[in-house]
Amino acid sequence: MLDGKRVVLGVTGGIAAYKSIEVMRRLVDLGAHVIPVLTESALNMVGPTTYTALGSEPVKTSLWSDADPIPHTTMGQTADLIVVCPATARVLADYRIGRSADLLSATLIATEAPVVLCPAMHTEMWDHPAVQDNISVLAGRGVIMVPPEEGRLAGGDIGKGRLAAPELVVDTVVRTLTGSATGPLAGRSVIITAGGTREALDPVRFIGNRSSGKQGHALAEEAYRMGAEVTLIRTIELPVSANIKTVSVTTAAEMEAAVHVEAPTADVVIMAAAVADFRPVTRADQKIKKANGVPQIVLEPTNDILAGLGASKPAAQVLVGFAAETNDLDSNAQSKLERKGADLIVANDVSAKDVGFAHDTNAVTIHTSDGQRIDVPLQSKREIAAAVLQVVATRLDTVA
Repeated sequence: MLDGKRVVLGVTGGIAAYKSIEVMRRLVDLGAHVIPVLTESALNMVGPTTYTALGSEPVKTSLWSDADPIPHTTMGQTADLIVVCPATARVLADYRIGRSADLLSATLIATEAPVVLCPAMHTEMWDHPAVQDNISVLAGRGVIMVPPEEGRLAGGDIGKGRLAAPELVVDTVVRTLTGSATGPLAGRSVIITAGGTREALDPVRFIGNRSSGKQGHALAEEAYRMGAEVTLIRTIELPVSANIKTVSVTTAAEMEAAVHVEAPTADVVIMAAAVADFRPVTRADQKIKKANGVPQIVLEPTNDILAGLGASKPAAQVLVGFAAETNDLDSNAQSKLERKGADLIVANDVSAKDVGFAHDTNAVTIHTSDGQRIDVPLQSKREIAAAVLQVVATRLDTVA
């Protein structure tokens, strides 16, 4: 797929540098001409021999070369794409301000080719306002970001900052260079909702729920990795790959409107969001004051988005609903599957330990309209997403 494409692979001094070897191997296997460029800090993490052996050219580490007096310009002008994997906080800062600190940063500044950055660092560093500002500015300039994942980090703790999976990095490179994707969902359009809706009581307060949006975002990332064109309709903004289309909403009505714009032509619709069942009949224009006494809040039902989708579902579309339960998991999920006209219901017991809202892990049972019941044990939400989407992909093959 990448025959004749010249890819500069930048490697910086993060502990995840070893994963770039797998990225390089996969790119070479796809036919790319890969030029490895390692920073001095990267050499403290990995040795150059492996990159020279597996890459298309010997490792380059210095601005000063007898073979090429201007290596950064040569690579910058001839590259079809530059990918930095991992991208540390330092290289993000250098690239943002245009600081030519070494061969890699000079090459980044000297190119007009697409640039893919794969940040990886400890959670506190990733969350730092300066790092997030650098990410935002670079993304605004058209740099393609492959955001880090949540998981075990170098210090043994769990958090955001782990380098994205090599296959996701490679898929991003392939899509950027060819406009096409590989994987079991290649060529499919997938709509996913994420987060809990907020129904306003007044300008300050709202009725909401505990949904963090993590499972919906994990589904979006995994669907993208599996080759799909993904639209994520969300109430909570978490980092996602740059090529995932996002639509921000707040209320159930806004989510319904956004879903009905996107859903009619989609191959898959996954309603992972926790949509409010009720909303206040009236919304106060001003903050409700305690001095005025306890307010009487009258609620009305919101529209059932999943049932509406089920009633109008195209024959070849796969519709997936979620059921967050605290009791009678199987019977409630089966009832929802039948009432809503869905193809799959993904049910979880949010009262169980480490399951559901706000957790980085989940455990689910997938109920299908053809009678299957698939238990997926406790694991990361990204792994749960992969399990759900494998069932979706199989279902698509049967209705195609």
